[in-house]
Amino acid sequence: MTTTRFVGHYLEMCAAMVVGMLLFAPLWPAAWSGRPDAAAAIMAVDMAVAMGLWMRIRRHSRAATTEMCLVMLLPFALLLPAFWLGLLSGTALMIAGHVVMFPLMLLVMLRRRTEYAHGVAR
Repeated sequence: MTTTRFVGHYLEMCAAMVVGMLLFAPLWPAAWSGRPDAAAAIMAVDMAVAMGLWMRIRRHSRAATTEMCLVMLLPFALLLPAFWLGLLSGTALMIAGHVVMFPLMLLVMLRRRTEYAHGVAR
């Protein structure tokens, strides 16, 4: 496994996520993004869509792309009920979602390390 390539790919995916947040955020109604739960969901979707598009451009398999997008959405889906029950603040929801998302992404990449180390599906 080429560690440099693997780390570079992880950073590319993070960059794609930032681009997604910047490009797609203006498309959502302001009333939605004013709610912490909706803002967290919107941000997760924006990041997953952009990263998924980048992964397809990089010729990753549909399975790998779907898996990565789902693992990005999962932390927020699991944390939203805690927010709705008043157990998490909006800030805690957003922070915890990201704190959990990035290591999960790394685990998914390690699961398919050959694919991510070479940058394209093998």
